[in-house]
Amino acid sequence: MIRIVIIGIAALFAGAVSAGAVDAPHTLGGFVLGDSLDGYADRLDRSTAVKVFHTGCLMEVDVAPPEGFESGSINYGNCAFPNRIVRVKLKYADGSEKFYNALLARYRDRFGPPNEWKGDPFHVVVAWKWYFQDRDGNKISLILQHNRQDEDEKIGNSVKLTLSTQMAAEIRAHRERMSKGRSRAGKGRKSLDWDQLLPK
Repeated sequence: MIRIVIIGIAALFAGAVSAGAVDAPHTLGGFVLGDSLDGYADRLDRSTAVKVFHTGCLMEVDVAPPEGFESGSINYGNCAFPNRIVRVKLKYADGSEKFYNALLARYRDRFGPPNEWKGDPFHVVVAWKWYFQDRDGNKISLILQHNRQDEDEKIGNSVKLTLSTQMAAEIRAHRERMSKGRSRAGKGRKSLDWDQLLPK
């Protein structure tokens, strides 16, 4: 039992080392993390731009998918780094499990073993995650996913590349902005009207 645990820990450590030892990926489908959207104007469908649910600090816009992909979108900042690409999400044209397994083998060859399992216990969603740190100290994450039937996720095969350092900066900037807004609003606030706050 102890030997199995030791082997498991060694495998996890090997994954962490391998991901840190290779060059951190910055580009997916021709989109580069940290770039301004201005350089991709001909590949964006600006009419689809919406705020990312639950964040307030990120926007999402659909993109014209590159060859080999069926669809895709980009998350970009609107607080700390306005108009800068924070995340690229693309869905592969081939949604089969066979293709996913072939992809996963190539991902492992390029980036080493993944660092974390992100799928569900029943393998309805099969997903692996890698963590990287680039030469400038930026943290980047990569998720490769195969989804068989969970309607809350993209069905088929998809990949997500995120500039985690910039994402965290966006969230911090948004929280600071919201905190200042609440502080200003609180100074002139009258006593609570509880009747207005309750259902009738």
